[in-house]
Amino acid sequence: MEDKNNIEVSIVMPCLNEAETIGICVTKAKRFLERNNISGEIIVADNGSSDNSQSIAESNGAKVVNVEQRGYGSALIGGITAAKGKYIIMGDSDDSHDLENLEGFIEKLRAGYELVVGNRFAMQIEKGTMSFLNRYIGNPILSGIGRILFKSPIKDFHCGLRGFTRDLFDRLDLRTVGMEFASEMIVKATLLKAKITEVPTKMFPAGRSRKPHLRPFRDGWRHLRFLLLYSPRWLFFYPGLTMILIGLVISLWLLPGMRLSLDIHTMLYASTAMLIGLQSVSFAIFSKFFAMNEKLLPENPRLNKILKYFTLEKGVFIGLIFILAGILGSVYAIFLVGKGIFNLLGITTTMRLVIVSTTALLIGFQIIFASFFISILNLKLKH
Repeated sequence: MEDKNNIEVSIVMPCLNEAETIGICVTKAKRFLERNNISGEIIVADNGSSDNSQSIAESNGAKVVNVEQRGYGSALIGGITAAKGKYIIMGDSDDSHDLENLEGFIEKLRAGYELVVGNRFAMQIEKGTMSFLNRYIGNPILSGIGRILFKSPIKDFHCGLRGFTRDLFDRLDLRTVGMEFASEMIVKATLLKAKITEVPTKMFPAGRSRKPHLRPFRDGWRHLRFLLLYSPRWLFFYPGLTMILIGLVISLWLLPGMRLSLDIHTMLYASTAMLIGLQSVSFAIFSKFFAMNEKLLPENPRLNKILKYFTLEKGVFIGLIFILAGILGSVYAIFLVGKGIFNLLGITTTMRLVIVSTTALLIGFQIIFASFFISILNLKLKH
């Protein structure tokens, strides 16, 4: 099964108190390797089991790696790091994955694919293998969001049975330690334009008698939060840009005077929408830079190209233009007050001038502050 000098496949399983099932999982993986004459190893990444999971795994021929930091992602990262294979196949140790029939994964990896994810929905799902909530609501919705946000080809984002190359794992530099690990792998691989595909895989009812570690609502929210945080465009940029455009159109429409039954009150809300939108767009850029600095996301050539053109000096210059416009409008309003004309014009007219002036001031300062902060982040990124 194993050639220590040339291990092709490492099968890695995270484990936390799986004494009831770890033995059969290791045996199934071992049978797969032997039946296909594959040089491989089986690694059990133990995450602090208090039962005899470790001794059972070892007695069945697995190598046990102790991972102290708790978490699904931590266990897998620890096990994969210790693996020596060219190809890695990860699967759960609760006997829910078909570890005895992994030929589809190996064929795709040998054909040049870098990430191969199992698709449980491409085969008949046996009764009792997946809860109604996960099967019809949680998984389809989260997988759909992942495909929309990142244009990923994967239809089953949360299948834990997947194979990948050692080279891709090293390039991904995965950071999440919890259940988000599964989503991070697909998202980063997609953003890095890795060669990705799916294979149908069968799912079995878990063989354990205890409750699963998975918590549908808690872990579902963690996956959704991760997907949103990894896509600043959808979380901040697009909503912010929409608010800016809507606010600008309404403000320009109402600037000459009352339209229909809408007046300065609506104009004030439109102005506020522009400011909130600008703040949101700024956060999108901040988030993107932070994620790249922390290696949570790969560098974005398009963003780097834009920032080479949009320098700190240009940002400050644009901000100063808005500030100057706001100051001029405010000075004009003060002039009207001094001449006693301000009250004569009426509040519906004068408030238009005040709203435009204060909005210009706020936009100007926001652009300048954002420009300085982006420059700081950019310096760190280059370093």
